Amino acid sequence: MMLEMCRRPLEKCFGGGDGGDGLLWHMDLKPHSSGDYSIAVVQANSALEDQGQVFTSPFATYIGVYDGHGGPEASRFITNRLFPFLHKFSIEQGGLSEDVIRKAFDATEEEFLDLVKASWPVRPQIASVGSCCLVGAISNGVLYVANLGDSRAVLGRRASEGQAVVAERLSTDHNVAVEEVRKEVKDLHPDDAHIVVYTRGVWRIKGIIQVSRSIGDVYLKKPEFNRDPLFHHFGIPVPLKRPVMTAEPSILVRKLEPQDMFLIFATDGLWEHLSDEAAVKIVSKNSRVGIAKRLVRAAIEEAAKKRELRYEDIKRIEKGVRRHFHDDITVIVIFLDHSQVSPNASLTDPSLFNCTSVPVDIFSMNGDEADVSLHTIP
Repeated sequence: MMLEMCRRPLEKCFGGGDGGDGLLWHMDLKPHSSGDYSIAVVQANSALEDQGQVFTSPFATYIGVYDGHGGPEASRFITNRLFPFLHKFSIEQGGLSEDVIRKAFDATEEEFLDLVKASWPVRPQIASVGSCCLVGAISNGVLYVANLGDSRAVLGRRASEGQAVVAERLSTDHNVAVEEVRKEVKDLHPDDAHIVVYTRGVWRIKGIIQVSRSIGDVYLKKPEFNRDPLFHHFGIPVPLKRPVMTAEPSILVRKLEPQDMFLIFATDGLWEHLSDEAAVKIVSKNSRVGIAKRLVRAAIEEAAKKRELRYEDIKRIEKGVRRHFHDDITVIVIFLDHSQVSPNASLTDPSLFNCTSVPVDIFSMNGDEADVSLHTIP
């Protein structure tokens, strides 16, 4: 049941375009077990590589944002598989835990590897597709945040010495633009002087990728794929002695407190243009309704200013070309009202469960959602 629910796109829930921006869609506000949530996504790439979803029940809320790269396949695959694994392992082990989350990430990575192996003879390029993966889970008053890559979760909470809402970053970035991450990668590869290279204006692992952890990117994790002549026809081979990326998430566990007001989960496309503090200020100073859309628009306005343009100019640019101005952006805002779950709620009542996922392609919005199961990606 949960797998089918997590495949449902937002078409039926979105409030529509934003003043003629056909690449921006949003869901203004929906309830979860301890508050409300809002979602927005804007497409910049030719194919939407971002995905996001929220699963709600009386007992738990799961939040996921997945920033794909090299193509949309990995982020779509995670959308279909990660939450069902979280649900399955949580039931088996009697509740959420760090171990449950790690098992769900591992299982998702292994199934995507199976997909790559099955697709390899006819689609060798799928070995270079990957996705950052940021997940939040709220259960029994405890928040879990697990991250691969550079999507980010930020908490807005009341300052203890006043009424101001302050920003607290909850996730760990795995981007070699951060000196600490570069050092971590270099320490793991002391015999490779070129493990991290400054190229095209940024630091990159092997001169290719900025993030050190992801789902997918199999050619940077499995040397045998790089050595296969089939891959040489598709991309430039990268000599590897060992994997240069991992799928090991960093995990934070935190008991929610009454002063914790809301959570912002967003892909790097947002944080490229807004600071943690700026995003938290926007959420704290505005109405809940449509707040995720407001954050997306604020980021695009900042991107437009850097090119001496207006948002009105950016929104007329078609997908693909628009990537030159900003990336895909997915934002989920979770408000925390700290309400209590009814003790009489039934785990077996399907009406108490809901899963909302972003559409596969905003521009077409034809109602057809791509099935990225092992049987449909050849």
